Amino acid sequence: MSPVPARRLSIRGRVQGVGFRDAMVAQARHLGITGWVRNRRDGSVEAAVSGTEAQLAAIIAWSQQGPPAARVLRVEVAEEEGEFPSFSRFPTA
Repeated sequence: MSPVPARRLSIRGRVQGVGFRDAMVAQARHLGITGWVRNRRDGSVEAAVSGTEAQLAAIIAWSQQGPPAARVLRVEVAEEEGEFPSFSRFPTA
């Protein structure tokens, strides 16, 4: 069995203090994606997501908008390895 595709997202803009992490947890769980999301000390939001290519495309597209109060300027996407048991919100790193 081949590994499940995964990506690392770095989301920049006004993405902290706007409910981004909680909204992403809800969206990821809705899409059936596993992984995690956390704030970074530099003001960005970082996430690792794992799922089918269609699921990953959907969460990446969602990340480019985020919740209503967010103003996303840029989403950087990189290959990631690993599988996750669920989708979690992690502490700031």
